[in-house]
Amino acid sequence: MEGFRYDAHPMGMLMASVGALSTFYPDARNISDADNRHMQIVRMIAKMPTLGAWSFRHAQGKPFVYPDNELGYTANFLSMLFKMSERKFEADERLVKALDVLFILHADHEQNCSTNAVRSVGSSQVDPYSAVAAGVAALYGPLHGGANEAVLRMLRRIGSKENIPSFIEGVKNGNEKLMGFGHRVYKNYDPRAKIIKKACDDVFEVTGVNPLLEIAQELEKIALEDEYFVSRKLYPNVDFYSGLIYEAFQFPPEMFTVLFAIGRTPGWLAQWLELVQDKEQKIARPKQIYTGDRTLDFVPASERWA
Repeated sequence: MEGFRYDAHPMGMLMASVGALSTFYPDARNISDADNRHMQIVRMIAKMPTLGAWSFRHAQGKPFVYPDNELGYTANFLSMLFKMSERKFEADERLVKALDVLFILHADHEQNCSTNAVRSVGSSQVDPYSAVAAGVAALYGPLHGGANEAVLRMLRRIGSKENIPSFIEGVKNGNEKLMGFGHRVYKNYDPRAKIIKKACDDVFEVTGVNPLLEIAQELEKIALEDEYFVSRKLYPNVDFYSGLIYEAFQFPPEMFTVLFAIGRTPGWLAQWLELVQDKEQKIARPKQIYTGDRTLDFVPASERWA
């Protein structure tokens, strides 16, 4: 995106600002108090869109837009992102609904890398802001939060529908990677992908159709009919279409994981709350088994360079 400062990564700013909340709200350390826990959870969910939007604005060199209490959760987020000189920002309801759906679909599933990070750090009985900051840090890594951006790069590399057959052959012989297909948990068609595909249609009614959509739809059609992919249960997952939606909103790729983090925050906090309420919960301590050499001789330092 023009004017975007790539040296100021929104995800890095989000990670730092979430962690900083623990110093602004020191009472959050009292995790044994149920009312206090509830307050911190509500506060964290409420502040994530503001922190995410302000990271976006700062990276663009634009002034911050403060929350508008008259707007709903997602509409307010869009206002803080895109409001300029207008008196009141009014987002198209179809865009609000689509982004709301994406937030819900990204909320939580099983022990993915970031959720596991939140639980592991949270098991030390640290405050929820610090635990969620650990989740943001895990999501920052390209192997976890960068899947939808990788899908866009793949679609651009394919270039046109005519190139799909050769790309498919490249996947089969190991020369190409098929991004946005398959999932560690959903071994059949990812149910979230079907919902996001519908959200794509709603968004493109407003923004116009992304030319990559035609390639994506044809690639999905071929993959769902090809025995090579069907036998390997390589079905479209939640990342296959979400990047197209984010791009339609004119988000730069650096913002994709910020949006992911905002949607996942309620799930992270639900996991954190579950573990602090579990009387059997102990601090995370994975077992490590040493498999290296056991018969190495010690050479005194004075003799090592003789």
